[in-house]
Amino acid sequence: MEISIKLKRLGEPVGETLLGKKVYIMGFGNIGIDLAKRLRPFNVRILATKRSWTSNLLDSCQPNGDFARSQNNIDDLVDEKGGPESILKFAKEADIVVVCLLLNSETAGIVNEKFISSMKKGSLLVNIARGGLLDYKAVAHHLESGHLGGLGIDVAWTEPFDPDDKILAFQNVILTPHVAGVTEYSYRAMAKVVGDTALQLHAGVPLTEVEFVN
Repeated sequence: MEISIKLKRLGEPVGETLLGKKVYIMGFGNIGIDLAKRLRPFNVRILATKRSWTSNLLDSCQPNGDFARSQNNIDDLVDEKGGPESILKFAKEADIVVVCLLLNSETAGIVNEKFISSMKKGSLLVNIARGGLLDYKAVAHHLESGHLGGLGIDVAWTEPFDPDDKILAFQNVILTPHVAGVTEYSYRAMAKVVGDTALQLHAGVPLTEVEFVN
């Protein structure tokens, strides 16, 4: 839209709709779950992978740790589930791939040449997790060749990000800052969680609403 306005091309169709698209959420943890909730109103078909579908990820989000209800919520959100063996299959089927994985020794560079080559020509790649999950050379190559329809990231391969990086020269690349949580409200909320946890530890009662504090 920004480019369209600069070119004074107003009133003509720009972009595509989410309606009816297949979205592959790579890494269906709590962030992936919240993303799926936001996508559902657009009538998308959601494909998702995670290492194990038996782990109780939503348990901490439920008032009484109701795992059965959590599992039902996931079943309502996901049209097709898969594990690590389904990564390339889902990449091939999806119109949009959203990376939500943790970065570790197993996932570093997981979105590589083989993965991107498996994606549909013209499909979109979005990374909202960690920059190191994407193989930089593979992404650059497929942007140059036109195989990737677009790239959206709020994390980069290097910090601070090089403003002269050649990837930013592509008009179908969007880079936004990874600062959604940097607000007065979120900082106060985080402080309250830490304070409440300290009080619970001092009182010797079971911890609630928090698994890790870092």
